[in-house]
Amino acid sequence: MQQAEPIDLHICVTCRDNADGRPGEHLYNAMNERPCAVPVRLHRVECLSVCKRPCTIAVSSPSKWTYVIAGIEPSHAAELCNYLDAYAASPHGTPPLKDRPPAIRAGTIARIPPRG
Repeated sequence: MQQAEPIDLHICVTCRDNADGRPGEHLYNAMNERPCAVPVRLHRVECLSVCKRPCTIAVSSPSKWTYVIAGIEPSHAAELCNYLDAYAASPHGTPPLKDRPPAIRAGTIARIPPRG
């Protein structure tokens, strides 16, 4: 099931790690090179305030819950696409836990209700 509006994927590009500099930039590039089954708008953002757990992302869509997820690495791009598919298929943006890849389940920090 595909939703009408693209999913917004906000990727923090500010955080640094000890291994390779700015993992958010690497994740942004990995997601740019890997088309997901659902339409996704990628956004570079300056700091999502979860600096101790790079890379942090936020997944949002109109009328759906927003998820803030930390510890996502460029190597998780395929898992992230699978999660975005499940998010899109869920009427409220709340896919069942069994449909959330391990990196997503482990990294979920918060979910924020839709506006209105």
